[in-house]
Amino acid sequence: MSTVPQNLKYGPSHEWVRAEADGTLTLGVTDHGQSLLGDLVFVQLPEPGSALVAGQPCAVVESVKSASDVLSPVNGEVVELNSAVVDSPETVNDDAFGGGWLVRIRPSGEIAADWMDAAAYSESIA
Repeated sequence: MSTVPQNLKYGPSHEWVRAEADGTLTLGVTDHGQSLLGDLVFVQLPEPGSALVAGQPCAVVESVKSASDVLSPVNGEVVELNSAVVDSPETVNDDAFGGGWLVRIRPSGEIAADWMDAAAYSESIA
């Protein structure tokens, strides 16, 4: 059974986003999403300063099975990337909601309407 923390929002293609105290958002792949992909072997992240558009791809995670786009939850700007997951993609498999985060975003709008709370996401993956 996949872990679904209550304090996050969840994207339709198995992303998670967490609001930080400084107003930024942290984005990653859910535990369920990484388990569907299998062992990750490659992560491609946008550079800091990159503009993001809600619902559009902003990163790529690739496993031995397939590659998947990671969709941005908001319009905004990348302010930080997690280079540790570029160097060690398996970190996403091992710690999806902790050390496996992908990017931090300075939002310029609200989180997209199709992103779910924990209860709705849990139901969608049941």
